[in-house]
Amino acid sequence: MNINDILREGIKKDASDVHIVCVLPPLLRIHGKLIKLHEFGDITPDISERILTEIINDDQKMRLSKEMALDFSHTIPEMGRFRCSYYYQRGTLAGAFRLISKKILTVEELGLPLQIKEFSTYPRGLVLVTGPTGSGKSTTLAAIIDEISKTRAENIITVEDPIEYLFTHNNGIVSQREVLADALSFNSALRFVLREDPDVIMVGEMRDLETVSSALTAAETGHLVFSTLHTQDAPQTIDRIIDIFPTHQQRQIRTQLASTLRAVLVQQLLPNPRGDGRVAATELMFVNAAIANMIRESKAHQIYTAIQAGGKRG
Repeated sequence: MNINDILREGIKKDASDVHIVCVLPPLLRIHGKLIKLHEFGDITPDISERILTEIINDDQKMRLSKEMALDFSHTIPEMGRFRCSYYYQRGTLAGAFRLISKKILTVEELGLPLQIKEFSTYPRGLVLVTGPTGSGKSTTLAAIIDEISKTRAENIITVEDPIEYLFTHNNGIVSQREVLADALSFNSALRFVLREDPDVIMVGEMRDLETVSSALTAAETGHLVFSTLHTQDAPQTIDRIIDIFPTHQQRQIRTQLASTLRAVLVQQLLPNPRGDGRVAATELMFVNAAIANMIRESKAHQIYTAIQAGGKRG
C-alpha cells in the first residue's frame, strides 16, 4: 500500500478530501460525509510515517520535523492534483488531502451568481472571497482568474501556499509563486510582486497585518487584487480587516478600505436537496457610495440594509 493508491481511490469515488489518521482506515469525504475505506485496513503509526513521507522531499521533511506541520501540493500524473496538509496527533503523523479539479470550472459551471463575472472586468481595486474552510473559495478565485486570463491581455501574478490550480497563459501572462518555494512569505512575495509590472494580483489568503496592508496598498496603487478570508458575512469581513490593525491605524485603514474595496463574495457549501452533492450558498456585496461611507464611518452593522436595498445586485 502507498499513498497514491489511496488517493487514486479517492479520485475514482469522487471524494473532495482524503484523510489519513492512525488506528483508522483511510477516510474519504464524499458529498460532505466521511466514508471509511475498510479494504485498506487500519493505518498504524509505522504505515502512516512510511506512506506520508514517501511523497515529500528532504527539505519538506526538515520543515515537517521543525514545524510539526507541512502544507504542499502533490500531483498524480494523468489522475489529479491534491492540496496536502500534514500534522501530528497523539504523537503520530496524519494527513489531509484536498482534491483539486484538473479542469478550472467557469462561474456558470460552479452554479455561482452570474454577477460574479463582473469581477473580471474591474481595472483596479480589492475583491474578497470569504467563507469557512472547505467552502470552495479557491475554486471560485480560480474561475475568476481564468476568466481574466482568457478575456484580457494582462500580467497576472498569484501568491499561494501551496499552488493549487494550474493556470495556462492565454491572452497574457499568469505567473504563480508558491510560499517557501518561490518566496519567503505572502508579505515578502507581495513586496516584490509590485516591482514586476503586475495588472492583477491574487493572494491565496490574507493571514496577517503585513499581508493585508500590502494587499490594500497594491489595490490603492492601481492594481486589481483578489484574496480570501475565513469570515461568515460581509460586515464581519470589514470588521476583521480593520481589527487586524492597532487602534491608532484603524481610521486610516477604514479610509483606505472604503476607497479600494470593490466587492465581497461570501460562500458556503450546503447539501444538495437531491442528496447527490453540495451546492454553493452565496452572499454578494458590491461596494457603492453608501457602503463605502459606512466603512469609512465605522458603521459596518448597517451594511445588510444597504445590501438588501441593492436587490439582486447585492
